[in-house]
Amino acid sequence: MKNSFGLYLVITDPATSYETCADAAVRAGLRVIQLRMKHVSRERIVATAKSLRAITAGTSTLFIVNDDPAIAAEVGADGVHLGQTDLPIPVARERFPSLKIFGLSTHSLEQVEAARELTPDYIGIGPVYATPTKEIPDATLGLETMRKMLSAAPVPAVAIGGIDAERLPDVLRAGAQNFAVVRAVCGSPDPYAAIRRLKDTYKTLV
Repeated sequence: MKNSFGLYLVITDPATSYETCADAAVRAGLRVIQLRMKHVSRERIVATAKSLRAITAGTSTLFIVNDDPAIAAEVGADGVHLGQTDLPIPVARERFPSLKIFGLSTHSLEQVEAARELTPDYIGIGPVYATPTKEIPDATLGLETMRKMLSAAPVPAVAIGGIDAERLPDVLRAGAQNFAVVRAVCGSPDPYAAIRRLKDTYKTLV
């Protein structure tokens, strides 16, 4: 993945629909979207993932599935995003060779440094701010710790956690080239407009 790709959209519990958010992302030219569904059946995740794969197929938008490389491979996704307690990236690469992109969540400077040995294609750094999207949230990093983690990142890094249009300028000024949002787009009744607002802010500062 390129070092700088801007907005990375994580689609979770959208106010509209998963398909509406994915379509908005493609129309807005986003480089990456991720499907993250919790507490639903595997069948529902697969069905939704297939819909999003169909929307992104043949476009410049990469499609990533959260947590489950088996589902990602089954639906023909571009890659999978793994957490610290998910299947280790070297094992996932071996078992699912059709996947081209492997992301990894990191929540501390130590985890960023450990990522050198795991060779992910990119890492997520967060949560920068407090966020309600996880039942058991990781400790909030704040901008200064985020800055240190970004500086130590061995691969492209994406800041995530509580980022919205109002906080984005501070995140970018602290050194982030890429940022992920959830509620700032998924919580909007007009995800395309929300994406455009974030992209316009990004363009003025990067």
